[in-house]
Amino acid sequence: MKKILLSMFLIASLATPSLAATWSAVDRVPTVGKQLLTKNGLPSNTNFVVTETNVVNSTSNTNNELYIQKDALGYTGNDNEVAAVISQELGVVINANASKKKFISNLASAWAGSFETEEAQNKALLVNQISLNTMSEKDQMTADITGVDLMIQAGYNPLAMIVTLGKMPGTTWEVMTGQLNNIKRTTYIYDYLSYNYPSKVKEGYNCQEYRNFLAYIEPTITARNSSKRLMKKFEKTQKKLKQQRAKQIAKYKATGGLNGWDTSYTILKNLSEQSEVKR
Repeated sequence: MKKILLSMFLIASLATPSLAATWSAVDRVPTVGKQLLTKNGLPSNTNFVVTETNVVNSTSNTNNELYIQKDALGYTGNDNEVAAVISQELGVVINANASKKKFISNLASAWAGSFETEEAQNKALLVNQISLNTMSEKDQMTADITGVDLMIQAGYNPLAMIVTLGKMPGTTWEVMTGQLNNIKRTTYIYDYLSYNYPSKVKEGYNCQEYRNFLAYIEPTITARNSSKRLMKKFEKTQKKLKQQRAKQIAKYKATGGLNGWDTSYTILKNLSEQSEVKR
């Protein structure tokens, strides 16, 4: 009997690595994506397209396709982290980031063309590019926090967004100064979750990358919590963020989405009311 049990244990031990090796981020995209759509009341006919090229998701996409970069999936190790990649792209669409950038770019280009000299036109185009780069960082951060709301509603751990972004390449400045990758974005997410979903932060995320992140930001958090002025500013900022997000989603629902995405009452209700801290 002991020999039989030992044999069964060995078989199970050998089988476990084999099963783990079958997990593929690319293969998980349809299942995880469907969960995010269904639980957030988004159109179920959306097609997820994994691409090796950089394709910007936009509300002008009439094929109901959401593009997910294969490179980004390479930084994931479980379904929570795959959900982080997908939900960030969903956030881009809901917030109409790409469409807004395209409109401003076209407007600025037309403005540049009104100048008589080539030198003046080039300067105007340079200003336009700088403006777009600055807005791009803001748009990314806005899409991030929209994404974590979607993750929570779909039952995924939102802290996976912090971990996944932390694995991705950071800026040259971050490398030169010894900062963690994408630290501005990950701290922004952590602050948002701390204010609106404290229980999710309390649950934590069991991996070394997240522990490294907590250790890195601990001095900043401690300093803020011990200062009435900083805490007042923090609470004011987070309250404003929550209001802005609710307005954006309401606006998106009112227009129905330019690509047929219909933000249902479910997403509006949950993103506006589910926050655990009522301010």
